[in-house]
Amino acid sequence: MPAKKLTDSEVQALLSKLPGWKVVNGKLHQEFACQDFVAAFGNMTRVALVAEAMNHHPEWFNVWNKVVIDLTTHSVKGISDYDFVLAEKIEDIFNPTPRILSGKLK
Repeated sequence: MPAKKLTDSEVQALLSKLPGWKVVNGKLHQEFACQDFVAAFGNMTRVALVAEAMNHHPEWFNVWNKVVIDLTTHSVKGISDYDFVLAEKIEDIFNPTPRILSGKLK
């Protein structure tokens, strides 16, 4: 299914579900600080595998433990639903939260 360009109001509504993410220069933007370079690069590698599977690739920049990520969809010339799907997956990689299933921590 092709990407759907989102309206400004749709973007704002979805941003409320992604704390720390914002729109900068027309792109979804987030900055992450990791423990060190190896952790930053490891997270970038995990994101790269997810992005490749989606055929939707981030613009990013890394210095030591910091990773800056911008998401936009060139085919729709703006922010699309794909950007938010990838942003959620990136958030899970950089900030994993334990999930409680059947009363046990997983």
